[in-house]
Amino acid sequence: MFAIIQAAGWPIYFLLVASVIAVALIIERAAALRRNKIVPQGLLVSVVSDYRQHGVNEETVKRLNSHSPLGRVFAVGLKNVRNSREVMKEAVEEAGRAAAHDLERFLTTLGTIASISPLMGLFGTVVGMIEIFGSATGAGNNPQQLAHGISVALYNTGFGLIIAIPAMIFYRHFRAKVDSFVIDMELQAVKLVELIHGERA
Repeated sequence: MFAIIQAAGWPIYFLLVASVIAVALIIERAAALRRNKIVPQGLLVSVVSDYRQHGVNEETVKRLNSHSPLGRVFAVGLKNVRNSREVMKEAVEEAGRAAAHDLERFLTTLGTIASISPLMGLFGTVVGMIEIFGSATGAGNNPQQLAHGISVALYNTGFGLIIAIPAMIFYRHFRAKVDSFVIDMELQAVKLVELIHGERA
């Protein structure tokens, strides 16, 4: 592995840093964006049942705030339960937007790495080409420098693509998951408002 890094030249270090960051972000987002952590099943039924039995109290709101992103949205809804339906719905929507923003954390960085990795690979290719042309002397070509220039060009292009392809796949996957969670949270938040204001049984 070290021999490959040496053959790829100094431009490869930028790609190695990008790959380490990408792997760390993929692991972190895969752990964070799990359905049971974002929109736990049965939470709406539990919150409505608890509200009908005990009303709103500080302990319930505090517990929901620390429970999950959906719990935080429900907590805001319960805090505004004495307001009109429109005010409660608006407060819940604002909380939903804040939760969606939190879910998108680090995705921009991952998408950026997916986009710039091929460009960094291309930069390495240009450096390799410069070395190839620099190998030509008045006495002819320097085979060792020519071989090094070719390996710099090819390794950097390959590494750039190896980093970009999985990073883009995971970026798209996580974006789709976040969109799905946001829609689910919106639907459940609307149900909460309607159930509390008696528009649903």
